[in-house]
Amino acid sequence: MNWPPYLLRAVGRKCLARLRGLPADDRGVISVLTVFAILLLVMLLGYVMNVGRQVDSKIRLQNAADAAAFSGGVVLARAMNALAFTNHLLCEVFALTAFMREAYFRNSYEYFRPGNPLYRDRSIFSAWDKAGELLSRAPIPKFSMLGRAIRQKVPLEKQLVDAYSAWAYAASIPILPTLEMILAEELIPQYQQAVVAVFPEIAQVAAREIARQNSHPTAREEMMEAVLWRTDLQPVGGPAESYDRTLPVILPQEDTIAFNTARLRRARLANHYLNYWNSVTLRFFDREAKMSQFAELWRSFTCGYLDQLLNSEYPDRNLPAVLRPTTGSPQELEDDYTFVAIVYRPKLVDLAGSIFTNPLEGDSLAYAAVRLFVPQRRLVWWHTSGTPREDLGGIPGDIIIIDPGTPPAPSGPGHWEVRREPGVSSAWDLFNQRWRVQLVPATCQNLATLLRTPPPLPSSWAGTVDVPSLPGVDTPELLHISPH
Repeated sequence: MNWPPYLLRAVGRKCLARLRGLPADDRGVISVLTVFAILLLVMLLGYVMNVGRQVDSKIRLQNAADAAAFSGGVVLARAMNALAFTNHLLCEVFALTAFMREAYFRNSYEYFRPGNPLYRDRSIFSAWDKAGELLSRAPIPKFSMLGRAIRQKVPLEKQLVDAYSAWAYAASIPILPTLEMILAEELIPQYQQAVVAVFPEIAQVAAREIARQNSHPTAREEMMEAVLWRTDLQPVGGPAESYDRTLPVILPQEDTIAFNTARLRRARLANHYLNYWNSVTLRFFDREAKMSQFAELWRSFTCGYLDQLLNSEYPDRNLPAVLRPTTGSPQELEDDYTFVAIVYRPKLVDLAGSIFTNPLEGDSLAYAAVRLFVPQRRLVWWHTSGTPREDLGGIPGDIIIIDPGTPPAPSGPGHWEVRREPGVSSAWDLFNQRWRVQLVPATCQNLATLLRTPPPLPSSWAGTVDVPSLPGVDTPELLHISPH
């Protein structure tokens, strides 16, 4: 088709005008900018979502590690308190057995029983009755009044001795066989062996269950698993329990020093409990019926029975558990009383993984440390009527603050001062039932090695755990990176 010349010139002028005005034409620019802005916002949203998920995951992972460490440590502290309680129980069983043997066989009562062919008319009450009769005929009024008082008191003390002996004998009939059976079958040492063997496994299960309860499994997040470690790279409750226990406990039959220590502590504590039982039950004799000397005879026979039980019948059995011998060094505190919980979880699936990638190769993990200890006695206000004292100096950590605040209201003559709370033991042994647990900074020497060690996880864990390799990183350098 042939265009007329004038039409071609008109079209050419129009195209040239359009090209000259194109740089100044901004129609459609907003659409182009919007496309780039939306793309940038999408990338930023993916970044924020990935970072937020990682931060939230890290916080919940660390909370799970803290909870797992504390829960496992609480179980171990309860094991120590259970051993301390059963140590006391064992010593009290010895004391009660001696007490009930005298109650059943009634040796001291034979000195007072009327018609006893061994003593006939030479019993204690017969002697007092004769002394009272002689004194009542004395020409001196004081002596005669004393003689009449003695003769009046003799029947009352006879009734008291008869009633006490009958009560003790009746109580011993059902109680003594049970106590004898507990000692004969060594039930308390068997229970202690079970505590030492089983409680580390319970602590491991508790740590694992707490980690699972802190998990929130979704389509993009796996369950957490926890392992409670000892600082010597062995899992708590693992195969090493057969030759190296988690709990710092020695059963007396396994060590000569522990055997001698256990015997001494058992004798001391059993005598303490026997004296306590005798003091409580014989209180009226000690205060109001001293003339019969029944309390002293009873104490002599019960002490004899206790000595027979401790040194003749059970010299090397039914011994309390004791702690491992320690020198008090910080390394022993780390080796025997510090534990590390590590929580593991497979790496999160990244959102928009083609754009954002997690640079870490291993699975996610967090750790926390816990320590068993016996707390110091607290500072308390103490009211005293003596001379004020000032507790200055002492070892670090045991300095008493002289003025911690306003004392309570006055209560009678005297003054208030600050003291350690009385009647509370801070002894670091297996006779103290105040074992506690606390979270501590994870600074053990083997921390970096623990983080690199593959954990013994249950079969429910899918696949294996990719622990961090940490090439060339030791614990001091790790503590600079992670100040937990």
